Amino acid sequence: MDEGARGTSNGEAHMDKAASGNGNNSSVVNGLPICKKEAAGSAMNRVKKIVMANLLVILTVAGVIIGVVIGLGVRNVELSKAHILYFGFPGELLIRLLKMIIIPLVVCSLVSGAASIDPKALGKLGGWAMLFFLVTTLIASAIGVCMAFAIRPGVGAGARPVLSGMENAVPQSKEVVDSFLDLVRNLFPSNLVSAAFQSYATSYKLIQKNTTDESNYEVEKVPFGKEVDGMNILGLVVFAIVFGIALRKLGEEGEILIKFFNSFNEATMVLVSWIMWYAPFGIMFLVAGKIVEMEDVGMLFASLGKYICCCIVGHVIHGLLVLPLIYFIFTRKNPYSFLWGIFTALATAFGTSSSSATLPLMMKCVEEKNGVSKHISRFILPIGATVNMDGAALFQCVAAVFIAQLNDYSLNFIQVITILVTATASSVGAAGIPAGGVLTLAIILEAVGLPTNDISLILAVDWLVDRTCTVINVEGDAYGAGLLQNFVDRTKDKDEGAELTEVRQEETQYKGAAPLKEEEGTPLIMKNTKVTVEGLAAACDKESVM
Repeated sequence: MDEGARGTSNGEAHMDKAASGNGNNSSVVNGLPICKKEAAGSAMNRVKKIVMANLLVILTVAGVIIGVVIGLGVRNVELSKAHILYFGFPGELLIRLLKMIIIPLVVCSLVSGAASIDPKALGKLGGWAMLFFLVTTLIASAIGVCMAFAIRPGVGAGARPVLSGMENAVPQSKEVVDSFLDLVRNLFPSNLVSAAFQSYATSYKLIQKNTTDESNYEVEKVPFGKEVDGMNILGLVVFAIVFGIALRKLGEEGEILIKFFNSFNEATMVLVSWIMWYAPFGIMFLVAGKIVEMEDVGMLFASLGKYICCCIVGHVIHGLLVLPLIYFIFTRKNPYSFLWGIFTALATAFGTSSSSATLPLMMKCVEEKNGVSKHISRFILPIGATVNMDGAALFQCVAAVFIAQLNDYSLNFIQVITILVTATASSVGAAGIPAGGVLTLAIILEAVGLPTNDISLILAVDWLVDRTCTVINVEGDAYGAGLLQNFVDRTKDKDEGAELTEVRQEETQYKGAAPLKEEEGTPLIMKNTKVTVEGLAAACDKESVM
C-alpha cells in the first residue's frame, strides 16, 4: 500500500515535470513552486499579525486624517451654530465617556497602588517621579524661553492684532501669593463629594475705607474664597494616596477594602478597553468639528503665526528629542518604540486636549504595549496627569515672552528666571482640562508685571496650541512610568544578586565547618551541583523543623 502510494506520487511528479518541461526537482503546484508559495503565505501572515497587533493605532491615525479631510470639505458648506454642534456630537460623546470614568479610575487606582506598595518603596518611587517631573518641566520651560528669544514672535508683528469676542474670556487677575495658597487649599478639600466637580479659587471684592470724607477715600482689595466649577483632581489624588497607605497599615482588617478597590479598578479598565475601540471614530469628529468651527484661519495665522510656530517647534524638540534622550540615557532602550506603543493615547490627547480624559487610555497602552506593571502605571500616571505639565510650562513661557515683546517690554535676567520658576510651579496646579494652562498664565504675567488683557490673543489660538501641549504632557507621564519601571527592575535584579552572593558565602562557610565525604552521597552537597536560593531555603526550613 505504501509502495503503491509512493509510486503514484512519483508518477504525478514525473507528469508535472514532463508538463512543465524544465529539469528542476522541485514540485510545482498551480504553476508556483511550493517553497515560493509558502514564503508568500508566511509574509502575508506576518503582515496580518503586524496589522492586527497595531489595529487600534492604524484606526486612530486614519481617524485623524479622515477627520481633517471631512472638516476641510464640510467647511465650505455654510452651517449654523446648531448644525456645527450636531456635527461634532460623536466627538463630544467620546469626551463624556472618558470623563465619566476619570474619578473612579484615579481614586481606585491610587488607593490600590498605594496599598500594594511598601511605604518605604512608595516614598522612593514618589520621590523619583517628582524629581523627573520637576526636571523635565524646568527643561521645557527653558526651551520655551529660548525659542521665544530666538524666533521673537512679538517683534515686527506690525499693528497689534485685534480679535473680537475674546475680551470676556480673559481670566481674572490674581495675586501670586493667593494663587499658591489656593493650590495648597485644594490639596486638602473640605468636601470630597464636591471635589469631584468643584475646586477652591480666590476672588476679590473692593471695600471703601475712610468714608467720612466722600471726596477722599481709599479702596482696599479684599480676597475671599469661593467654589468654582472644575474637578479638584489634586485633592482627590492626595486623599487616595493617604487612604491607601492607611489601609495598608490596618493589615488584615484592610484587606477586604483593598480587594474591593482592586476589583473596582479592574472593572474600570475593562470599560476603558471598550471605549478605546470607539476612540478613532470620536477623534475623527473631534478634529473635523474643530476645523469646521474655525472662523478666519488666514487672519489668525497671519497675525499670530510666529507665536504658533514657536510653541509647536518647542513642543517637537521637547517631545521628539529631549524626553526620548532622557529615557535612552537611563534605560538604554529604544525610546521611539516606546513612543509607538502609546500612539493611540497621544492621538486621543490631541483630539480631546485633556490630560485627564486621556489617562484611562494611557494606562491601558503602557501596560499592554510597553510592559509597565499595573502597580507603577496606576500609581504614577494619575499623579503625572495632575502635576506634570511639560507642554503647558513651555507654552506659558513662550506666551509670557511673546506678550512682553508685543508691549515693547524688555525682560532682564531676574524676570526671565522668575518666568521659569513660576511657570514650573504654577503648572503643578494647572487643571488637566482644555485651556487649563491659560488660567495659570495670568499668574506668570502678574509675577513679572505684564498686562493680563493680552491673554485674549493667546486664547484665540489656544484650540491648536493646547492640543500639542496635551500631547507633550501625557508623553512625559508615560516616559516617567517607563523610567520608574526600569528603576524597579534594576533594583530587583541587584537585590536578587546580593541575596545569591550571601547564599554562596553561607554555602562556603558550611562546607568549611562540616566537610562531607563524596562517598556518603549526601543529597544536599554533591560535586558539580549548583546550590540555589530556593533549595537552600527549603533545606534550612527542614533543619529548623528537625
